[in-house]
Amino acid sequence: MTIPRRTWLKALHWTMVPFFIWFLLVTPPDVARWGSVWIKLHSIFGLIFVAGCLIWTISLVRQGLASRPGPKLRGLARRIHRPLHLTIIWGLFGVALTGFLLGLTASRILFAGTILPIAPPMGLPEANQWVGTLHTVEFYILGGIVAFHAAYHVWRHYHLRDNALRIMAPKFLQRFL
Repeated sequence: MTIPRRTWLKALHWTMVPFFIWFLLVTPPDVARWGSVWIKLHSIFGLIFVAGCLIWTISLVRQGLASRPGPKLRGLARRIHRPLHLTIIWGLFGVALTGFLLGLTASRILFAGTILPIAPPMGLPEANQWVGTLHTVEFYILGGIVAFHAAYHVWRHYHLRDNALRIMAPKFLQRFL
């Protein structure tokens, strides 16, 4: 039995949301203060998150964007629909890529999920600092874009009444929208 693409993308979308929020709110220095169990958990979350980012990017490259603007969307709102979604997916890929570069430029081997080596460490402290800054700034800018994306779909759902939230919500939540 094959799961329809839109169904598994919806599941991936809602799986990514709590991880995205986690990484917006919790930083490596936070988990370092909390102890080794939290460091491991943070690392496992990172591995799951990056796997989701890569799956989403591969799906985009192979099959294109799954979302469509809908007939009620007009003007600027219609023109930003596709670029907004593409920016998020490619932005997630960029976060995964700079995470790999962090591992590559590190002075010691870093593990994703405490089991998977991220990259062979090259010991480039200046590059690692630069990539770390890029990774952080990129992620927080993406966080702003994702917040705009959420507000955009709430606006669509309530202002245009085009069921934008119902389309993406899990079935058990659709009756509340």
